[in-house]
Parts: sequence; structure tokens; C-alpha cells
Amino acid sequence: MFKVMIEGGMVLTASPTLDAAMRYAKAYGKFVTIKGPDFEVCGKFGVDSVEDKKLPDGTDYTWKMRRDESHRSWRKIKM
Repeated sequence: MFKVMIEGGMVLTASPTLDAAMRYAKAYGKFVTIKGPDFEVCGKFGVDSVEDKKLPDGTDYTWKMRRDESHRSWRKIKM
């Protein structure tokens, strides 16, 4: 199952396939996170290019790094 969520974790829809989740995200037209069983991806789906920090519709492009404790950068090396 692939969940399409907005910031704050509210689930907009749950789709059986990644393709269906991406179609929904593109139609929604705003920044979302798609969380699957093994990964998550976020962004504004359907954007083909970013030029001079602007999206094709003229809005500003913003990027946010999200990490949790399962991300490799959070893992501590044991000596």
C-alpha cells in the first residue's frame, strides 16, 4: 500500500500501486509525501523542470530534507 500524505502526516489516500499514488499526487498538485512499504518520496509531482528556483507555473521551488532515526545519517558507528 502507498499512502499519499501532506505535511503533518494527514493521509489523503492510500493506493495499491505506486503508479496510482503518483497519479493522485500529480492531480492534487501540491507538495506531498508518498510512503510505501520500503521507501518514501516527496515533492510536487508532475513538475518537469526547475529554472532559477521557479516551477513552470511561476511558484517558488522549495526543498526540505526530512530525516528520521532510520536514515543512515542518523546511525552511530559503534567502536
